[in-house]
Amino acid sequence: MPSSIEPEITERDDAIIGQMFWRSISLFSITLVLAVIGGGIWVYSSQKRARPEFAQANKPPAARETNTDVPDLPYADITQSAGITFKHTNGATGEKLLPETMGSGCAFLDYDNDGDQDLLFVNSCSWPWDAAPKGPPPTMELYQNDGHGKFTNVTADSGLGVTFYGMGVCCGDYDGDGWTDVFFTAVGKNRLFRNNQGKFVETTDEARVGGDPQEWSASAAFFDFDNDGDLDLFVGNYVRWSREIDMVQGFKLDGQTRAYGPPTAFTGTYPYMYRNEGGGKFKDISAESGVQVKNPNRDVPVAKTMGVLPIDIDADGWLDLIVSNDTVQNFVFLNQRDGKFQEVGIHCGLAFDSSGNARGAMGEDAADFRNDGSLGVSIGNFANEMTALYVSQPKSMLFTDEAIATGVGPPTRQELTFGIFFVDCDLDGRLDLLESNGHLEQEINRVQKSQHYEQPPRILWNAGAEAKSEFVSVPPAKCGADFSKPMVGRGSSYADIDGDGDLDAVLTSCGGAPRLLRNDQKLGHHWLRVKLTGHAPNREALGATIKLKSGTTQQTRVVTSCRSYCSASELPVTFGLGASQAIDGLEIRWPDGKMQAVKVDKVDQLIRIEQE
Repeated sequence: MPSSIEPEITERDDAIIGQMFWRSISLFSITLVLAVIGGGIWVYSSQKRARPEFAQANKPPAARETNTDVPDLPYADITQSAGITFKHTNGATGEKLLPETMGSGCAFLDYDNDGDQDLLFVNSCSWPWDAAPKGPPPTMELYQNDGHGKFTNVTADSGLGVTFYGMGVCCGDYDGDGWTDVFFTAVGKNRLFRNNQGKFVETTDEARVGGDPQEWSASAAFFDFDNDGDLDLFVGNYVRWSREIDMVQGFKLDGQTRAYGPPTAFTGTYPYMYRNEGGGKFKDISAESGVQVKNPNRDVPVAKTMGVLPIDIDADGWLDLIVSNDTVQNFVFLNQRDGKFQEVGIHCGLAFDSSGNARGAMGEDAADFRNDGSLGVSIGNFANEMTALYVSQPKSMLFTDEAIATGVGPPTRQELTFGIFFVDCDLDGRLDLLESNGHLEQEINRVQKSQHYEQPPRILWNAGAEAKSEFVSVPPAKCGADFSKPMVGRGSSYADIDGDGDLDAVLTSCGGAPRLLRNDQKLGHHWLRVKLTGHAPNREALGATIKLKSGTTQQTRVVTSCRSYCSASELPVTFGLGASQAIDGLEIRWPDGKMQAVKVDKVDQLIRIEQE
């Protein structure tokens, strides 16, 4: 995330983009040799484990002339009509303190176990050294869904009407009682709330997950890293920050006006890894778990974490972590199955861009968007940096950034992308990308004419691997003025809020109102939604994999709520089926490794499956 005071970067034309692409191929050849050597060392050191080796990167699919007409994907802004009155408070009074720019996250969750998706917003507050504004202090806000997309503010009676400088949220049933709990990250002490049958009670201190009150945490994730059945907790911290550190820097926008500073001016910090000990308690195992990465030259922490994603990257049945870091290398924490992780981001090709540079990485998501067994990892980056789309070869741990080759890169270069996730907007069976965008500096247009504080969200429609352009940016005429209206986008998540099978979205805004967007596509495509219930204590089946076969197409989904930036999405998974009305197979790999096949007789329904 470069400083807003840097000179305007001249936009590259198509010729330069082409040069970058061919140069990346040359660099990749060198990288491949190094990767093979590194892979040999890795295999030698890990030969007792039957995990896939680092393999040669896949070749981008050959472009073919196929129909890439973008379908109508209209989204309607129903924020007010749905009953959402939340407005984010960032505490800004003119001092231009870095946390004021980061906005906050949101979550879709079924907090009351009635089968529909409720909505939770993370709020911040005034700074303690400023005079408190008149009126009630800002709090987190929880909205109950009536099942048809109408929401009621239930914050006052929920136990979540609390005030602190919140940043992100993750959801998970950490005590195994069948009710989804919530964990908030913050500037300062983090907070854990146990869901007591629809009422939340703070359990931060007894669970021992508050962290250092001097830290600034961003994205976090509940996941079972040790395969003991209960949910552990990873918390990404951003930078070492304080008002004093920020103010002494003297950041300037135009040589005179105070500006928000870049993360490069702040030192990195370590994340937290908490192991669930049962009985509602966690143990901090950050130091011994291998997630504390130091700069070998300066003996200081490297991480400046914005995004966290639990995913089984090597398909060995143990969840790993992909961590996006701002202006420093991204991490891949490979689960060693003994309570420890090994950082292998460089070996995997996910640490840097194709030129070996770190980017201003924000939110992230991963999915099998080609339906071919490969894994795509998409990371939103800073303005004048393309959205990354790293793609693996099936059963491989080597990724290459195919953003340019797939069509993701060029249209996304100008925006500053925070929230990002894969979602099948049109239910055609191919996962699209949805991005939430917005700059950090209100007056950025004064010094960079190509940049604006408010920026439109973007949908990148998946036209298929054989199309001339695999991803196509959806124009405003196709997704509607409500969707395309510029905003200061930050967190984002999705859910089917009205029970019609397609997926709706919510985007938060830094210092402003969110945007709840109802998916109004009318393409007539079929679908299947699946909600899993696993064995206690992981009754939400986090980490389970579902594969659906329809005709010659096999789709894969992983049950996780953690994706995007500081946010959580619904747990039921959605399979778009296009014109198909037949499901030839549905198979579940539960978190404990057991397999279960389920017969599905009809489409266009939500099915609930309990583990045998």
